[in-house]
Amino acid sequence: MTQIIQSLDEVDPGYNVLFCDLWGCLHNGKAAFPDAVAALEKFRSGGGRVVLLTNAPRPWRSVRTQIDRLGASRECWDLIVTSGDAAQTAMADGFVGRKVYHVGPEKDLVFFEDENGKPFDVGLVPLDEAEGIVCTGLFDDRSETPEDYRATILYGVNKGLKLLCANPDVIVDVGETRIYCAGAIAAAYTEAGGQSYYFGKPHAPIYDLARRRLENEKGMDRDGTDIVCIGDGIFTDITGAMGESLDAIFVTGGLAAEETETTPTSGPDPKQLDRFLAEAKLSPKYAMGFLR
Repeated sequence: MTQIIQSLDEVDPGYNVLFCDLWGCLHNGKAAFPDAVAALEKFRSGGGRVVLLTNAPRPWRSVRTQIDRLGASRECWDLIVTSGDAAQTAMADGFVGRKVYHVGPEKDLVFFEDENGKPFDVGLVPLDEAEGIVCTGLFDDRSETPEDYRATILYGVNKGLKLLCANPDVIVDVGETRIYCAGAIAAAYTEAGGQSYYFGKPHAPIYDLARRRLENEKGMDRDGTDIVCIGDGIFTDITGAMGESLDAIFVTGGLAAEETETTPTSGPDPKQLDRFLAEAKLSPKYAMGFLR
């Protein structure tokens, strides 16, 4: 049975690492949530470590710049690990070829550079010259839907091109606006008969990378670490945590706010939460309306 809590203070003692999602938990794409920042700072002040584990398709340094701009204090986290970090390695190794077609906005071009800004040995080419497809998002996620990519998807599938998805998220909320992510394109590609490959949540590579980076931190022993994951994506954050045999805190005020009847002042409704989780066939240890 999932326990509804009001704040991070109510979780069982003993967790010393928190894997925390970003979008919907720490910020809404426009500004950081002050209560969430304060909760993470408090967790760290008690000796805990915070890993911001995000399906952002960009390298962690780019995400750091973004959350700085949104107002998230650097005192609220220790490490940032992104889906882009995990997917970059496969792309740089030629997993989908050395000539790739990029589906995504210009801001994501940093995905094709190493931490020093040097381009990987992978060239960006037109679709008809590509050996594979790398999808970091939609070209214009404010106006487009996966349906706008039908021709691209059918061409790639018919040519047998692999698609590397740098962000498994299907949707996120930017303020009050819901937009599609790379995961929506990848899902459509798979549905059309193509092969899509994922490296972010809920898939293992991003968790493996997070653990390796923890091991490299001074004084951090992975084997002695009790990790709890927090996120608002039931099929990314929560499915991923449970697949890794990690306890999870489901933030209901994000993507599932309507389904769980969560508002800024109340919720989740216990009955609606139970129904939602039963339909998802998942049972996180905790649920809370918002990270605080």
